[in-house]
Amino acid sequence: MLDNTYSVFLPEHWLTLFAPGAAICAILYGFISIKWINAQPACTEQMQAIAAAIQEGAQAYLSRQYKIIALVGIILFAIIAFSLNWETAGGFVIGSTFSAMAGFIGMHVSVRANARTAQAAAYTGINRAFLIAIRGGSITGMLVAGLGLLAVSGYYEMLLASGVHEPLQAMIGVAFGASLIAVFARLGGGIFTKGADVGADLVGKLEAGIPEDDPRNPAVIADQVGDNVGDCAGMGADLFESYTASIIGTMILADILVTGSNNIQLYPLVLVGISILTSIVGIFCIRIGINGNIIAALYSGLIVTAVLTVLIYYPVTQWMLGETLIIGGKTVPSINLFYSAITGLALMAALMPVTVYYTSSDYAPVRYIAKASTTGHGTNVIAGLSVSMKATAAPIILICASMWLSYQLAGLFGIAMASVGMMSLTGLIVAMDAYGPITDNAGGIVEMAKLPEEIRKMTDALDAVGNTTKAVTKGSDLGCAGLAALVLFSDYTTELGGLVCDLGDIRVILGLLLGALIPYLCSALAMEAVGKAAGDIVNEVRRQFKEIPGIMDYTAKPDYSRAVDILTISAIKKMLVPALLPVCIPVIVGFTLGKEALGGVLIGSIISGLCLAISMSVGGGAFDNAKKFIEAGHHGGKGSLAHKASITGDTVGDPYKDTAGPAVNIIMKIVNIIALLIAPLL
Repeated sequence: MLDNTYSVFLPEHWLTLFAPGAAICAILYGFISIKWINAQPACTEQMQAIAAAIQEGAQAYLSRQYKIIALVGIILFAIIAFSLNWETAGGFVIGSTFSAMAGFIGMHVSVRANARTAQAAAYTGINRAFLIAIRGGSITGMLVAGLGLLAVSGYYEMLLASGVHEPLQAMIGVAFGASLIAVFARLGGGIFTKGADVGADLVGKLEAGIPEDDPRNPAVIADQVGDNVGDCAGMGADLFESYTASIIGTMILADILVTGSNNIQLYPLVLVGISILTSIVGIFCIRIGINGNIIAALYSGLIVTAVLTVLIYYPVTQWMLGETLIIGGKTVPSINLFYSAITGLALMAALMPVTVYYTSSDYAPVRYIAKASTTGHGTNVIAGLSVSMKATAAPIILICASMWLSYQLAGLFGIAMASVGMMSLTGLIVAMDAYGPITDNAGGIVEMAKLPEEIRKMTDALDAVGNTTKAVTKGSDLGCAGLAALVLFSDYTTELGGLVCDLGDIRVILGLLLGALIPYLCSALAMEAVGKAAGDIVNEVRRQFKEIPGIMDYTAKPDYSRAVDILTISAIKKMLVPALLPVCIPVIVGFTLGKEALGGVLIGSIISGLCLAISMSVGGGAFDNAKKFIEAGHHGGKGSLAHKASITGDTVGDPYKDTAGPAVNIIMKIVNIIALLIAPLL
């Protein structure tokens, strides 16, 4: 119960309404901002035609992808409903539907903000172009946070109101629905975008010698489409899944481990609701200063949000939880939960500069890869792979340190609260990530519309920051995925009465090996899919260059839609197997080798998956920026041997950082969520 001192001013039912109310505020912000984006001046007729082609391709792809997901979802809904219960199946529908909505609406806005960003750059200036781009990105971010919190808090209240016996068990369905959309969106979108990117680079840059985003390249529209379905819809679904999984996992642990406060299950909901409101304030604080520093403008919004969040968390924790709690049978000061949440925020802040160090051309790792390019393609790839492996050390140490500290503060529940603290700024993190494809597309539209070089330089400046923000958000997502997966594993072991995975048990050893295999096998299939899709695009671009000779002198127009169709079919076909593997393997192991072996699977998938995801995501960014560093005029610049070698390295790094690596984040969590779902049957 609430302290009577405050009950007059803040009645108890306020707590149950706060989280849904904050979620609705985020959704309202999103729709108001959509109206603002659409009210911005439209671009020239030629730019509108280019933007329309991108919009058509992106919407066609997502529509076909969601039809396939819907078919899979119907089958899974029936299985969940009849093997578990209808409440869990209902949560599955809510989680998948809200995740799909967040991605689709965000992508819908992104493909309209890109043209308006290009228009503002051409006729108003970089400040206005930046404002449109970040507001466009913030729509995706706030819809992810708002719809995610509404799905969790709204369904939880519905279950309580209807008198469901075990509402938190049913909430696992919400997390599974979000995971299903995320794994398909990440894999399908990643295969599409990197198949287009790699194919366009191999033929356009290496063979034809034409610039990036050149309108003569038949794959250029597909590349722009891919930025939206992969980086916008895919990233949004990814973080939506992490967001809901962290909150639900923490609520489950609170129910099992914590006594001494009736508000403990609402506590994580209230914290993320506060963070949504502070994120909206932070977004409005993002403005380019008189020094013209774009990245500083983005960080200023993040800093404002983080400071406000910390300042509000402290009194709310004391007000909601009182002086002490019983956690796992031990008396713990409730303020330790505040410190645990701040530990998660600190981890996010620490991972950002580490990711920037390994992916920015201002530092040694990227320059090392660029220098290695001067001696050939092979040395570039060797250098890039070595950097990708070294890049795992610092993040893993930081994650371990944060886990140790939060565990000392409040046991397993402290780690859960650290994951909530880390995920609390999801709205702003996704906004910074979605800013990237908007500015990337804006530069492509400027290039294809043949606007003056100074306009392209302006959009390149915006895009360069977008590349940094995408790398930074990937670093944050990696930490979130690791903590969220560990929280879900803790839920699984406690759900089964404190299951101990004894390394002397052969079943646990078998599970560890099978679990460690899952990220590698799924990554291999994803990389293979990108390679085949890129090969199809290479053949198609070569065919058009050969059969439509007027392309190179601008007397004939490439068939852009053909490349989009090829990639759409390829991505949808090849995403199914790697997306369903992490769903099927835990079920097979659980019902054949038992719950102990399944516990080993969960641990193995977390350990191998976290290292693999960091290596791929960060290493891929280093490959990409080594190429951009050479294109900026170093080591011979564009057209040199080093440049050609760096393009080869980038074709390796692209599926690393945008397909396989991010997919592993989701795979770690979906394996644990499936285990939680079937735990009652074991």
